[in-house]
Amino acid sequence: MDVKILEIKQSVFANNNKQAEEMRATLKDSGIYLLNVMSSPGAGKTTTLVKTIEALKKQWKIGVMEADIDSDVDARTIMDTGVKTIQLHTGGMCHLDAEMTRQGLDGLGLCDVDLVFLENVGNLVCPAEFDTGAVKSVAILSVPEGDDKPLKYPLMFQVCDVVLINKMDVLPYFDFDLDRCIANIKMRNPKATVISICAKSGEGMKEWVDWLDHEVSAWKAQS
Repeated sequence: MDVKILEIKQSVFANNNKQAEEMRATLKDSGIYLLNVMSSPGAGKTTTLVKTIEALKKQWKIGVMEADIDSDVDARTIMDTGVKTIQLHTGGMCHLDAEMTRQGLDGLGLCDVDLVFLENVGNLVCPAEFDTGAVKSVAILSVPEGDDKPLKYPLMFQVCDVVLINKMDVLPYFDFDLDRCIANIKMRNPKATVISICAKSGEGMKEWVDWLDHEVSAWKAQS
């Protein structure tokens, strides 16, 4: 007698991908741009988001979904910018999938937003595996983490449309080769847009903000 084998992981991913595509279609019909923001803990996601929001909140109506295993520290920081904010607790899970993201969007409310940021759970593995239904994804890699991270965590850099290399202000103090890092990213994802920034000082932020502003405008024009 043959043993029945059920490929659970494949089934889970297939169902999630279907839900993600349906969500993107809904977002497009509504003219809402959802950006999935991923990084390891401490890479500067929240600081980068605050500076991005400050630059764009006069142009677009912005909402933010903060995903964490626990706490509301980052959500409170984002709330100080004055934009619509909701905290998502994952109940111990290290990522968000399409259904969790849909629940977050329902909780946030989409009647008065143009641009929604999803700050995903901080790690370079699990979040990359699940399509959240976002229009685009961005990874933030900080200088102290090392220029070899695209080699060690390939999927994260393969699925992201943009990689922000953050904390350029501390570059002189770390063994971090910027050219080598960019080459490693491009090896994983030749189409990725790579922008060097320092969210704290503002270095490189205009290039990033201009990219995102253009993206949102183009998305809404297609709606």
